Amino acid sequence: MAKKSSRAPVKRRAQQPAQRLAALAMDSLTPQQQAIVEAINTGPRGRFSNEGPFAIFLHAPTFGMLAQQLGGHVRYNTSVPPRLSELAILCTGRYWKAQFEWYAHARIALKQGVGEATIRDIHAGRTPKSAPRDERAIYTFVKELYARRRVSNSTYTRVHKLLGDAGIVELTGILGYYAMISMILNVFRMPVPEGVPAPFKEPILPTAY
Repeated sequence: MAKKSSRAPVKRRAQQPAQRLAALAMDSLTPQQQAIVEAINTGPRGRFSNEGPFAIFLHAPTFGMLAQQLGGHVRYNTSVPPRLSELAILCTGRYWKAQFEWYAHARIALKQGVGEATIRDIHAGRTPKSAPRDERAIYTFVKELYARRRVSNSTYTRVHKLLGDAGIVELTGILGYYAMISMILNVFRMPVPEGVPAPFKEPILPTAY
């Protein structure tokens, strides 16, 4: 009778498809590309990292500069509390199953006060029932908007009471910006760093529609 192996089962990581646009060499950037690097280094983010969306921005520097400026604003300079903003970003990353976006923002959300159980629920596609009331209101707003392309009066009213006129406009802008980032990350197959498990299973796509 064959002996049973005593080795622990291997935990397989989600496979990441090949990246479509390679990161550019930092020592061969054009002045326009270098301007993006300097803007990010001296802006609220504090450091340029040649990965994720920033690596893609360098391939289209005029667009990239405008996009990073908007991103810096919606992340750091709105009236939406960072905890609620990061919750909305996580919901967006989960909806698009954007690997790098979830990798980057799950840690930030935790630091800003989003609970571990809430992050686990969002990652699993579950309603975060143990989350505070304001987080549940944001979650419902995001879920409705992505699922129905509309928001009900009751959901709108709850979030408006939380954030006011400017805040609900800014929240919608945050969602729009990070939906764009998710699309960029997914189209160009931007991976999480080497050695980090991909947060989501990659779908099997048809060869043509």
